[in-house]
Amino acid sequence: MTNRIDLRTIIMRLTCMFSFILLFGAAGLVVFIHLQDPEEIVHQQTPGYNNQDRRLRKNTADGVATVNIMFAMKDQLKGEEINSIRLHKRRRRFIIKKSPILISMNSSILNLPTLKSEDRNNNKWKSLYRIQRERKQIMRETCSKYKSNNRRIITPYHVSRIFVEDKYRVLYCEVPKAGCSNWKRVLMVLNGLASSTKDIQHNTVHYGNYLKRLDGFDHKGIYHRLNTYTKMLFIREPFEKLVSAFRDKFEHPNNYYHPVFGKAIISRYRVNATKEALRTGSGVKFKEFIQYLLDVHRPVGMDIHWDHVNRLCSPCLIDYDFVGKFESMEEDANFFLHLIGAPQNLTFPKFKDRHSNEERTTTKITQQYFAQLSPSQRQRSYDFYYMDYLMFNYSKPFEDLY
Repeated sequence: MTNRIDLRTIIMRLTCMFSFILLFGAAGLVVFIHLQDPEEIVHQQTPGYNNQDRRLRKNTADGVATVNIMFAMKDQLKGEEINSIRLHKRRRRFIIKKSPILISMNSSILNLPTLKSEDRNNNKWKSLYRIQRERKQIMRETCSKYKSNNRRIITPYHVSRIFVEDKYRVLYCEVPKAGCSNWKRVLMVLNGLASSTKDIQHNTVHYGNYLKRLDGFDHKGIYHRLNTYTKMLFIREPFEKLVSAFRDKFEHPNNYYHPVFGKAIISRYRVNATKEALRTGSGVKFKEFIQYLLDVHRPVGMDIHWDHVNRLCSPCLIDYDFVGKFESMEEDANFFLHLIGAPQNLTFPKFKDRHSNEERTTTKITQQYFAQLSPSQRQRSYDFYYMDYLMFNYSKPFEDLY
């Protein structure tokens, strides 16, 4: 009798332990699924696939290799071709102060603010409004083709580059070297922090912490603003933006980019570097900078000034209402201010924020820098920014690119 009781006890304990292990495993699986990066992209490696579906993007975040790879179209992934798709792991960068808050993101309630009745007969406003609709349509089609749409989850990391202006209900995603300093000035004026954009110095803009970031709000605050505020970003031709960043950070004295990036780049890519260059990190050449950018094992991590807009602002996760371009900045910016009902005396500033005596980075200047590279390096650079070129409808910067 005692043996039977002991056997039953043992069986019950084993059953409980097995049930506990199953429950623990299921819970772990749920957590793992939720923490998957919604921006993961897969790459089709089948020979002879379409040129637009062949782009491999390799980046490094914080010194760890990151590979962004595009979703090939479903009708091209039949039969044995599915086996040729390779998922690449990417180190997640949770640069947030608190644990990730998972937010189910619905489509924007606002979409593009509608034109006022008195503006509907104005050909200029009608034309700009039509351009906005076309840009958003291209962006959505690109996202639909290359990105996974079955999960729409946003963490605070995805909104960490978005600045908040509550008075006029604006969310602005900061894209460096695309007018971001002047846009911050405009937001500060809208918020009543200054009377004029001319009164705000560069250090006040970037280091004053006067503007709130969206990831500083709780779950409810983030969700509410994403669904009710006008969300906008301004972008720039990727190669031109890259050259602008290089000129700003490496061709002028800089007590951060020279010692942090310059020293690592010179040490890795310059043959017979002088002790002075290795000590200061000054004098990085554009070709060396490109070598660093394209290296999947970079000696130093990525930086927002030359990262993809696709990663900075997550346009396939966040339904932006307005997409402006640096190339038509004055027209686009003032149209946006008109749409949100900003004061009529507030216009987008034209002045150059830094190195005001130096010519702005133009298409001609950009081509001069890229002429220093081999055709292979130009091609790989284009591949690196391919999604930005495609998503924001920029033409190929060189005829020999494919």
